[in-house]
Amino acid sequence: MSTPDRLELALSLRTAAHLRTPVPSLADTHSLDLDDAYAVQEALLGLRQAGGERLTGVKLGFTSKAKMAQMGVCEIIVGRLTDAMRVGDGAEVDLSGFIHPRAEPEVAFRLSRPVDPDDPATDIAACVDAVAPAIEIIDSRYQDFRFTVTDVVADNTSAAGYAVGPWRPLTDVANKAVRLRTPQAEAVGSTAAILGAPLHALHALLGICRRRRIPLAAGQIVLAGAATAALPLTPGVTSCDIAGLGTVTLKGR
Repeated sequence: MSTPDRLELALSLRTAAHLRTPVPSLADTHSLDLDDAYAVQEALLGLRQAGGERLTGVKLGFTSKAKMAQMGVCEIIVGRLTDAMRVGDGAEVDLSGFIHPRAEPEVAFRLSRPVDPDDPATDIAACVDAVAPAIEIIDSRYQDFRFTVTDVVADNTSAAGYAVGPWRPLTDVANKAVRLRTPQAEAVGSTAAILGAPLHALHALLGICRRRRIPLAAGQIVLAGAATAALPLTPGVTSCDIAGLGTVTLKGR
């Protein structure tokens, strides 16, 4: 796929988000492989940065083995976070700015120093100084929330927003109880759903960053993946509680 074609697809996804009008699956009209999809994502990110947005971290997708099997993939996918997606803990979120928003409970890690993906001795866990509960807002730009693996990668893994709770010094977050509550529903699970343990997702991230040339800078955050199924984000308070970490909330309006 040519660079102009990739930019054209990135513009269509950016326009869909701005106008809150979903588009058909790219796979319906284009033949994309995973390299093309990440190139479209990079072009989409370039459009955001040209508009003044600043990178704040990365997010992981398909960290559930069941989701991997459902989508027919064998590795996680990575999207990018920007400051325009950031929501304060307890802050209001205007739901009219999304197409069909959903909430996912996440574990967030904070990087205390840059990660060098080219150093085979790099220990990404040693680059983390804090952990926190988080809520990710996902909002696919595709009609009927229907997409292929390459679609979702091109669409920056449906990244739309995130809220992070109080940071704590890095501690063991394996197999911690998770509860996601919205005004209409509740989902319970465990951090073990994130590749067996969230730290496993961090190590998987490093491999993807090596292959995809994705930089990880000091101060950025990593959303390690959803611990339960996503729930529709509706007006009212949505909260994520992770045992031993605490709670983060946001309020849809």
